[in-house]
Amino acid sequence: MTDDTPDSLIPYDEIVQEALRAVVGRVLGSIEQSGGELPGNHHFYITFKTGAPGVSIPPHLKERFPDEMTIVLQNKFWELEVREEGFSVGLSFNQIPAKLDVPFAAITAFVDPAVDFGLQFQATVADIAPEAHEDAENDGAVAGISDDGDEDGDGSDPSSNVVTVDFGRKK
Repeated sequence: MTDDTPDSLIPYDEIVQEALRAVVGRVLGSIEQSGGELPGNHHFYITFKTGAPGVSIPPHLKERFPDEMTIVLQNKFWELEVREEGFSVGLSFNQIPAKLDVPFAAITAFVDPAVDFGLQFQATVADIAPEAHEDAENDGAVAGISDDGDEDGDGSDPSSNVVTVDFGRKK
């Protein structure tokens, strides 16, 4: 492409982002329909913007994760409810139960390490420089995953099957 490429009057990037977020909704909806049972070794890392419109998390978590937070849905979660615009789920942080409500538009990443699948999204909220924060400490952390996300410690790229959709925009 050249710099002479005209601006599209069709918002392709937004359409693709919305479709890929629907994948997350469909996966979570199937887990909800199964009574919250994850098949096989599947488990999910879901990263979202904590300050995005519609996100509802307890104040102590918002204070600890002012920009972005990653949750793990694996063994200890409850009351997963999936709606057209987002999902809610109960999780425990340092053995303190919490209810989180997350719109799909706030999600920036969805990963299922059991099958090397991942999606990354453009933030649909105003891009704010991320602030440093501690890692989430959901009770029942996933064993066998190093800090760099390398499950088996072999140095392989954990994002080998991550689909990144990032359309450049002219300013």
